[in-house]
Amino acid sequence: MRAFLAVAATGSFTRAADQLALSQPALTVQIRKLEEALLLRVFDRNTRSVALTRAGRELLPVLGRLVAELDSVVADSREQASARRGVVRLAVLPSIASGILPEVIARFRRAHPDILFVLHDAIAATVNAATLAEEVDLGITGGLLETPELEALLTTSDHMHAVFPEGHALDASGDIALADLAVHPLILMDRATSVRQVVDRAFAAADLSPLVAAEATYMSTAAAMVRAGLGAAILPGSAMEVRDVPGLRSRRIVSPACLRPITVIRRAGRTLPPASALFLAELERALAEPIDARYPVAPA
Repeated sequence: MRAFLAVAATGSFTRAADQLALSQPALTVQIRKLEEALLLRVFDRNTRSVALTRAGRELLPVLGRLVAELDSVVADSREQASARRGVVRLAVLPSIASGILPEVIARFRRAHPDILFVLHDAIAATVNAATLAEEVDLGITGGLLETPELEALLTTSDHMHAVFPEGHALDASGDIALADLAVHPLILMDRATSVRQVVDRAFAAADLSPLVAAEATYMSTAAAMVRAGLGAAILPGSAMEVRDVPGLRSRRIVSPACLRPITVIRRAGRTLPPASALFLAELERALAEPIDARYPVAPA
C-alpha cells in the first residue's frame, strides 16, 4: 500500500523507489503483488509515464486512509509500550480509594501526566470479581485471598480501630481490647465486606460475641451513626473516618487478630499493560509500610 501511495504521489517509479529507499525492481514487485491481490490493474505505465487507472483512482483515498490509521495504531502502541501514554484501570476498596490512593495517583501523574486512571471503588468481593474478569488491570483488595486464579503482587496490612464519640466510656480507657468493645453497642460493617470478615474472625478467636447495634455498607454511614450516639464503630485505619473527625475519637484495637491484609492483585498469568506495570512500581513504594501508619488518627 505504501508503494502504491508513493508511486501515485510522485507519478514515477524511480522517484517513489528513492522515497521508499527501495530499488526500482523491488518497488515494481510490490506493485505487482498489490495488483495480483486485488485482481485489478492500478497503474497504466509505459517507458515514459505512469498514470492511475480508474480503479487506482478509486482506491487512492481508501488506501491512504488505511495507511494513516495503521500508522496511528502503531504510534499509539509505541507510546503505550514506552508508558508515556495509557490508561490504568483499577478496582479498589473504598477505604483505600478515598485514603491513600489519591495521593499515590497524584504523585505518579506528576511524572506521567498523559497516563489516565479509571477507578472503581467497591467491596473486596467485587474487587476480586472485576480483577478475575479482567475488567480492570489491578485490584486492591482486603482480607484473605482464596481464589487461585488471582495473583498477589503486593501485600501490606491495615489495623482495625475503634471509633467512638467524645465522652464515650472507651474515651477514658487506655489500650482498647476486643473485650472492652464487647460490652458496648457496636456499629459493624456489612457482612460482605472484608472489614466485617476480619472483625467476626477476631471476636470468634477471642470467644467473644459483639453487641451489634447496627450494620452499614459505607464507612461514612457508620461514622454518622457513631456521631449520633448509636454505638462505637470498628473501622480500618486506612479509612478517612478514623482520622481527625470533629466530635469523634479513634484508637487502634490491641489484638493481632484485628489486622486486615491488603493485597494488590491481578488475574494470574496475565501481562499488565505498560502503564499499569509502571503504576504497580509506584504502589510498591507507597505500600512499603502498614497503611494506617501513614496517617494520624483522631486523638484519644
